[in-house]
Amino acid sequence: MLADNQTINKQIHLRIPKNFHQEPVISRLVSDYGLTINITAAILGANAVGDGWFDLDLQGTTAQIDAAINHLQEIELEIWDENNISSW
Repeated sequence: MLADNQTINKQIHLRIPKNFHQEPVISRLVSDYGLTINITAAILGANAVGDGWFDLDLQGTTAQIDAAINHLQEIELEIWDENNISSW
């Protein structure tokens, strides 16, 4: 079992729909939850039409990452990780 203050890495695949393109979704994970984020892959349509897909490597404590994932789920974004698929 990991301590809540131990730094870990978690890889997720995130879909950001077109209606969120003007929202700083990834930036908020850094500023609001204190995560370090590496974007390992991204797909955006030409002129930012359509959904964006991002592979993110999240680095932070278990508590920080859990809170950030909960936030993404609350705003109803699709998230895939190595354990499951969450979609709404």
